[in-house]
Amino acid sequence: MSSEMREPTFVILSSLASGSRHGYGIITDVAALSSGALRLQAGTLYAALDRLRVDGLVEVSSEDIVQGRLRRSFSLTSLGRTRLAEAAHRRQQGAEIALRRLNGGVVGA
Repeated sequence: MSSEMREPTFVILSSLASGSRHGYGIITDVAALSSGALRLQAGTLYAALDRLRVDGLVEVSSEDIVQGRLRRSFSLTSLGRTRLAEAAHRRQQGAEIALRRLNGGVVGA
């Protein structure tokens, strides 16, 4: 996952950074974290979570039966925390450069 992390992945991983969440909890937290700009559908979320599991960034932390339905909770792996931190740092650096340029500052190497 050396390429730039896409926004939905970044926000899903950010949602899990504070602890384990089930699907609906991730969906509502992603909407809150993105100020409503990103509204995930359940199918989209679970496809993303499956991909993130294959990539080793998230794992199933628990499985419960609630009202006859399986409810899985997901959490970040240590690799997921590392990749999220790297992506957050890159985004922060890019934002700082953009702000300096907007304010007429000189950007160093």
